[in-house]
Amino acid sequence: MHGEDTTIVTSPRRVVIGADTHLDTIHVAAITDTGGLLGDAEFRTNPSGYWAAICWARSFGEVVAVGVEGTSSYGAGLTQALQINDIHVVEVNRPDRSARRRQGKSDPLDAYSAARAVLAGHGLAVPKTPHRGPQSAADRSSRRDQSPHRGYPADQDLLVTAPADLRERYRRYPTTLRLVEALAGCRPSAHENPTTVSVLIACKALAQRIGYLERQDRELTAELDALTAALNPALRAAYGVGPDTAAQLLITAGTNSHRLRSEAAFAMLTGVAPIPASSGKTNRHRLSRGGDRAANNALHRIALVRWSHDRRTRDYVARQLAAGRSRKTSYVYSNGPSLARCSDTSPSPAPSTTTATYVQPAKPATSR
Repeated sequence: MHGEDTTIVTSPRRVVIGADTHLDTIHVAAITDTGGLLGDAEFRTNPSGYWAAICWARSFGEVVAVGVEGTSSYGAGLTQALQINDIHVVEVNRPDRSARRRQGKSDPLDAYSAARAVLAGHGLAVPKTPHRGPQSAADRSSRRDQSPHRGYPADQDLLVTAPADLRERYRRYPTTLRLVEALAGCRPSAHENPTTVSVLIACKALAQRIGYLERQDRELTAELDALTAALNPALRAAYGVGPDTAAQLLITAGTNSHRLRSEAAFAMLTGVAPIPASSGKTNRHRLSRGGDRAANNALHRIALVRWSHDRRTRDYVARQLAAGRSRKTSYVYSNGPSLARCSDTSPSPAPSTTTATYVQPAKPATSR
């Protein structure tokens, strides 16, 4: 009796990748779907380096997920290259500081840590999809950071220590704007006192710089106004949302709607989610101190505008205060849900995704 031939069909090895990204290099580590170490390597941050990293990762088997630190900063190029090649990418938060104290820090350790985070499903998020709309808003917002109002105190400080006759001459201007206009048009050479001349030269230079920044500020505000209205009319139509706050919320939200799968996800992203803070017989919640602090600041400004000018918001805050909630919590809860529904820049509805984690599929059975 002859024995039957037995054929064992094995599936490709499943590989999880972690990437630690920097300005000039990326360090990539590979582990199996059971946590076994496979290797690590360093590549350049350019298209050929990204492709070499992808080929290196695929040499170990089927790449099921890649965890990248900083998908919207140093890891943006790698993230885009992976997505073009149909590789699932998740954003990995920075490694836990307690683990770093125990194990130390190096690029290979950080890359392996990112891969293990993907495998465990801890501290993951959906990476932003690159889009010129929110990026244009970010470019204009960053250029507006050099606020002309920062120069006002410098002019005033110079006048405080100026000679008495100079202080009296410019004290008569009722507003700071009028003072700046007068200083921008002054003639230091018309004075003989060296101290007066030096003070006026400095004040005139600052005033002219402030005037330039004021004009640039108005131009950028007009650009932001048109851009945010085109990207998301519903958000701009919300009461108390101006060009600055709308731009920040659009930058934070990104364009891929599945990042904001619910109002709770929006609250967590912007640092206004209720976090359990109970102990013993005390049962309470506090506001999250995490999230995007710039978006949190935008929500705070919107809340202040609504509380000052919107009757419905004032009535809501009054009811919450009467119920024992703090003023801060009442402000936040008056804004979150309505803004969460219109902060997405994508026209499609958000899918009902529950988490941004890598779920390990069942292994195929071997046939004999």
